[in-house]
Amino acid sequence: MLGRTAAGLFWLARYLERAENTTRLVDAGFRMALTRADSDTEEWRSVVTTAGCTNAYLDKHEVFRSDKVIDFVLRDKDNPTGVFRALQEARENARMTRTALTREVWEAINDAWMSVRDILKRPIAERELPEVLSLIRRQAAQVRGAVAGTMLRNDIYNFMQVGTLVERADNTARILDTKYYVLLPSSASIGSSLDNVQWEMILRSASAERSFYWLNGGNASPIAIADFLIFDARLPRSLAFCYDGITEYLKRLEREYGTSAPSHELAIRQENRLTSLNIARVFEKGLHEFLTGFMAQNAAFSVQIEADYRFYE
Repeated sequence: MLGRTAAGLFWLARYLERAENTTRLVDAGFRMALTRADSDTEEWRSVVTTAGCTNAYLDKHEVFRSDKVIDFVLRDKDNPTGVFRALQEARENARMTRTALTREVWEAINDAWMSVRDILKRPIAERELPEVLSLIRRQAAQVRGAVAGTMLRNDIYNFMQVGTLVERADNTARILDTKYYVLLPSSASIGSSLDNVQWEMILRSASAERSFYWLNGGNASPIAIADFLIFDARLPRSLAFCYDGITEYLKRLEREYGTSAPSHELAIRQENRLTSLNIARVFEKGLHEFLTGFMAQNAAFSVQIEADYRFYE
């Protein structure tokens, strides 16, 4: 496969995943803001922080107000991590790799782009927000269904799945890290009913709320939730699941191309690190330190796979 085609598929999948992740993040921020009796500023600040666009937001706005954050994260064409730009980039990468995709996948991506573009043409009122976010998630699910149901399990599919899982792992780590440092108004809230509600909203943003309670009953402690989102390989958005999948798809690429690459070693090292740790050791050494280390290594893996497969040649 040409490197540019591999790059288009990898980033097509990353941008689609980013759009859905950001949508879930806005939904979590919106629901957490509803739990506030006084100010919802910190919840909306956490949405911008987790999305990684704080500086870009502050270049345009002075305060973290709900209407401004919603507009910036969903609609702003200059926000590279926003939903509009992510879907625009996904559609452009799909157009460039059109011959590598099935008709069903191309149509699902194109339909998603046109539907979301149309609904984001005007500002979104808070009362409309749940319906808009639901529409974006449904469109993303249709694309995933088309990929799962119509694509050959070859190198095209493998590059797309690796892109999806790299983006997903980064998002889950960012959500957890932001919760640790930004969401709580003060250390006095730790362990309070407010703290518990916020941790439950983290589960919701990772589509993990029902699964968590099904497996853990009423034990919704921060340690139990962090353990679930980091180490439980049954959860499709956990860090462990993502790197189990990444190493498997890289093995398939290795078999198909007849050679391994440095990015494969980085992925195996990341997977082994997750396997060798447990949540007690993570909290003992520092959740923030663990998560920032994970995100740095995840980013390094992304850069290495681009180099290994000559994405831009």
